[in-house]
Amino acid sequence: MLAVKTLTNNLATYRRSVRLMGDKFEISVVGNDPLLADEQIDIAINEINRVEKLLSAFSEDSYINQINRNAGIAPVKANTEIFRLIDRALQISELTHGAFDITYFTGTAYTDDAVLAENADVKIAPSPVMLTNYKNVVVDAAKQTVFLKEKGMRIGFGANSKGYAADRAKYILQMNGVSSGVINAGGDLLTWGTQPNQKPWTVGTADPEQRKQPFAHLDISNMAFATSINAEKYASISNKKFVSVMTAKKGFPVSEITSVSIISPTAELSDAMASPLINIGVNAGLYMINQLNQIACIIIDDQNRIYTSKDVSI
Repeated sequence: MLAVKTLTNNLATYRRSVRLMGDKFEISVVGNDPLLADEQIDIAINEINRVEKLLSAFSEDSYINQINRNAGIAPVKANTEIFRLIDRALQISELTHGAFDITYFTGTAYTDDAVLAENADVKIAPSPVMLTNYKNVVVDAAKQTVFLKEKGMRIGFGANSKGYAADRAKYILQMNGVSSGVINAGGDLLTWGTQPNQKPWTVGTADPEQRKQPFAHLDISNMAFATSINAEKYASISNKKFVSVMTAKKGFPVSEITSVSIISPTAELSDAMASPLINIGVNAGLYMINQLNQIACIIIDDQNRIYTSKDVSI
């Protein structure tokens, strides 16, 4: 169902919510023709579905499945879109020192791949650490091939697939003449243009559910805004929430990151960078972001203290 919000100078925001890629997407376009807006949203949905199929590891003929099946056996020639996506993912892994990593371990026993220990008849299977390591993904730009060096290695795009799908949907909409809009992918936002009243998009206007957040008035026009929440279990102590991490000496709860929000030009990058910062920590995370261009962050710890990278004002 197409929802319409506020009419200004014959322009309105047309919104539709739909479940895609296992999450709630809300696609909004600014225009003056509800039928045309409905058609454009259909086009965006089709593109998101295309990306989901492209990145599927379950389809027998998908490039990702072919790459995974040939782990430890042979390089696989990928199409240009998949190759570039993998190459960018490896660059982000390098940037975050492996905190972001598209590789994972299937958990299968590897009797065929086991190696003999020196002076012994005992076979040792490859360790999960060896298998979950982006450095064991070999890309050849000239041949456009991808090779996973160890059997049992797999790659997947759960951490940045929604962001990439949102970027692609935005691109398709812009190519179709949609000059302003928002794609909300499960709370991660991608905006372009302006609101119908010509004001910039803010976090709160792009996602009304975030209007009570301290950064609700942050200008995110023509940017992507992605948030990652610390999934650690919390314990309530004296009506305060602490992450269930204890200091080694005293056993008291220590303050940890609750959420990280990343602002960058693409949803793919924002999506990929949000979770690693939780693992990297406040100081190291801020230092890293401050060294980069066109990217910023907002970090909130479990004491509700807010930390921002340079050039962010909330």
